[in-house]
This record gives sequence, C-alpha cells and structure tokens, in this order.
Amino acid sequence: MLYQLHKEWRMWRLRRQGLQIADDCRLLADPSCFGSEPYLISIGRHVTITCGVRFVTHDGGTWVFRSRPEFRDVIKYGRIIIRDNCFLGIGAIIMPGVSIGPDSVVSAGAVVLKDIPPGEVWGGVPARFIRTVEEYASQALAEIPEYDRKAYRTDKKSELLRHFPYPW
Repeated sequence: MLYQLHKEWRMWRLRRQGLQIADDCRLLADPSCFGSEPYLISIGRHVTITCGVRFVTHDGGTWVFRSRPEFRDVIKYGRIIIRDNCFLGIGAIIMPGVSIGPDSVVSAGAVVLKDIPPGEVWGGVPARFIRTVEEYASQALAEIPEYDRKAYRTDKKSELLRHFPYPW
C-alpha cells in the first residue's frame, strides 16, 4: 500500500510539472529522468519506462558558443513523444525532438536520436532498426525454455534457479 501511495504521489508531482502521461503506464524510473522540462514530454497509454531511462529535451551544447554575440539567443529544445504501447529498456536515452511510434521497443542502453516508426525494435548507440516487433515476438516465443508452469506461478524464484542455476 505504501508503494502504491508513493507511486501515485510521484505521478502527481510529475504531472504538476507538466508531464503528460497516461494512467496505465509502468514507471520504474527515477522522477529525475524527465529532466528540467517535463512539460515537453508526452507519454501514451500502456508504456513501460524502466530504470535509468533519461529524457533529454534540450541541447546544452549550445553553451559553448552562446558567449559569441551572434549566438547569444540560440536555444535548442524539442518535444519528446512516446506513443501507446511502448517499452523503453534500462538506461535508454531519448534525445530532443524524438517521437517513438506505437507498439515499439527501445533496447537497453540505446541512444535515440531520430524518430522510431510504429512496431519496430531499435537499439544501439546511436539507436538503429534491429527488427520488427512481430519478428521479436516470434523469436521470443520460439526460445521459451522448458519449465513447469504451475510451479513457476507458485514459486518463480526456485523454478527459475532450477533452469538457470548459479554458476558456482
């Protein structure tokens, strides 16, 4: 119950700062991941944001040349849009002006510099197309290890350790 209250408080606080996020999202990330301009971020329904994901809504590199008179007023900001039914893997970085299409997956550690079309899996630095979500789903289905489903539901840890024992 305390966890649920904390989760609701975090979401309330982020929304108050302008973050647009649907109610049915899983937010496993620290609230600071939304940066200094959460009002530039829109997140659709059924989105999972895992630990370490960062949203970068501005380009601070302009600081290097803003002292020159002709560049004094230069700023670079961009809205980030995450469409419905997406998964953002651990440590992914979403850069300014990026839109991630519905039904897409961003792999762990990816740095997303450009828009991701619907239904695709992207990863790497910089992020690039890996496969479609349909291909990913088919591969995941084909690679399910043998396990006792009933035992797994009652005691996940011991069932997983039986199939994936400690190496020592």
